[in-house]
Amino acid sequence: MSRVGKYPVALPQGVSAEVKGHTIAIKGKLGNLSLLCPNEIDVKVADGKVAVAMHEDTPRARVLWGTTRNNINNMVKGVTDGFKTLLEIEGVGFRAAIQGKDLVLQIGFSHEVKYLAPEGITIKAEKPTLISVTGTDRQKVGQVAAEIRALKKPEPYKGKGIKYEGERIRRKEGKKK
Repeated sequence: MSRVGKYPVALPQGVSAEVKGHTIAIKGKLGNLSLLCPNEIDVKVADGKVAVAMHEDTPRARVLWGTTRNNINNMVKGVTDGFKTLLEIEGVGFRAAIQGKDLVLQIGFSHEVKYLAPEGITIKAEKPTLISVTGTDRQKVGQVAAEIRALKKPEPYKGKGIKYEGERIRRKEGKKK
């Protein structure tokens, strides 16, 4: 069983945390994030650290203890450095471009596919075949990257589609004569 929850989260220079009831708000140079903590968890800010404790020692509280601590740690990392996910596009004629706030993809359909970035997320087409998704909220960055990947998942025969950087596509052999 993990005991991650017992380690306090250190607040770096320029980051502040404030607890109001069961809500914790983290402010940093890249923005503000807030988290509604479960009733089973108590959060305290003292000496530049955020401490997470269980209200009662129950199985549900034990599960939420480490999860809440890691969510707060991800919020602190997000407002200091931010999160970034890279997506690669593979296929002949497949490319991405930015038009205003829209990501415009040409991925083998008869039409262009447009994807509007949600608030707090920045999408850039660094190359025609490389997309970067950046933001302060780790969950949102991952969700947006997964939604873009779902527009054209990599297929196993030729490997065409949108994949995460470094993702290996398990290839299949084509049919034989």
